[in-house]
Amino acid sequence: MLTSLAFIFLLGLSLGYVFMKLKLPALIGMLLTGIALGPYVLNLLEPSLLSVSVDLRQLALVIILTRAGLALDIKDLMKVGRPALLMCFVPACFEIAGMMLIAPPLLGISLLDAAIMGTVVAAVSPAIIVPKMLHLMDQKYGTSKSIPQLIMAGGSVDDVFVIVMFTAFTGLALGGNISAVSFLQIPVSILSGLVLGVLLGWLLTRYFKRYHMRDSVKVLIILSVSFLLVALERVLKGILPVSGLLAVMALGATLLKNYEVLALRLSAKFSKLWVGAEILLFVLVGATVDIKYAVGAGLSAVVVILFSLLFRMAGVFVCMIKTQLTLKERVFCMIAYLPKATVQAAIGSLPLAMGLPCGKIVLTVAVLAILITAPLGAFGIDMTYKRLLEKETN
Repeated sequence: MLTSLAFIFLLGLSLGYVFMKLKLPALIGMLLTGIALGPYVLNLLEPSLLSVSVDLRQLALVIILTRAGLALDIKDLMKVGRPALLMCFVPACFEIAGMMLIAPPLLGISLLDAAIMGTVVAAVSPAIIVPKMLHLMDQKYGTSKSIPQLIMAGGSVDDVFVIVMFTAFTGLALGGNISAVSFLQIPVSILSGLVLGVLLGWLLTRYFKRYHMRDSVKVLIILSVSFLLVALERVLKGILPVSGLLAVMALGATLLKNYEVLALRLSAKFSKLWVGAEILLFVLVGATVDIKYAVGAGLSAVVVILFSLLFRMAGVFVCMIKTQLTLKERVFCMIAYLPKATVQAAIGSLPLAMGLPCGKIVLTVAVLAILITAPLGAFGIDMTYKRLLEKETN
């Protein structure tokens, strides 16, 4: 496993640096590293490492979402209001609808299979957009209108919504029924995640104010609590829906609200942790990509993805109606909501594992969605934010 980790970090850093020099997002190099090292190309990664790949990717995601929470000022988010709420589900609904419209005639699948495919593809990737939005906040681009905060918060809840929809549609395909209870899980998981995160954030604030310790120890405590929150989501599955990742963000935001000085120091610590976690996350996501599936899918699958992305962008535009955002700022929000990676890598293979007839084509489209939208979205953000967003001067 140590050899595999050496390959991941050395080659991931190297290819990431090459792509940065080419004025392209470093994550493209990391994804290509994972594809090359993974079981479908050179097969240089130890099976023992791949067996814990999901947990390692989750670890990296927890690090960046905690960092996001520590930078997420609740007052800024409250200023955004209605659009932040709409961004949590409207773009995903538009994309699923677009998939249901275009996939049956082009790919020869049923309407239900297209709905399952839509839920797999519709989730935006917080692993890509969160670090990008944090960078914009550091550079003060779009912050006067809380645009990075809007995208960051909406993208995190978007995943909760999409995964619940995926569970409902796959349950229907397996012979079950979609009930009102299935959809009730969405607001319940969001609310319970927020309440749990705020409560633990408040308790940790009191604890840190009362007991003196090094910031490194505080980072370890916060990480450990965050891991437990993610684990709690699995433990309570079927009993009480809880969004563990949303709870992690809420924990960080509560620390910022109640203990700003500490939150700023811890944010810098988590930024350093992200340097290694980012490489691990995107290389391991790349390792899940089966190139043979992607090549065999043909042009039809690419057209389906691009068509559904247009629907997604239309959904983002609808969320911005009657806001103070300029046309340029709305276009930026549409671009920033394109990238997909982590959720597709996590659930793309599940329909195949469930024995659903659409399993192979869903996995193929999920793989292609990662290969197309991850670099497209990341590159789009990097290339447009200075032109489309205003820089806050004071």
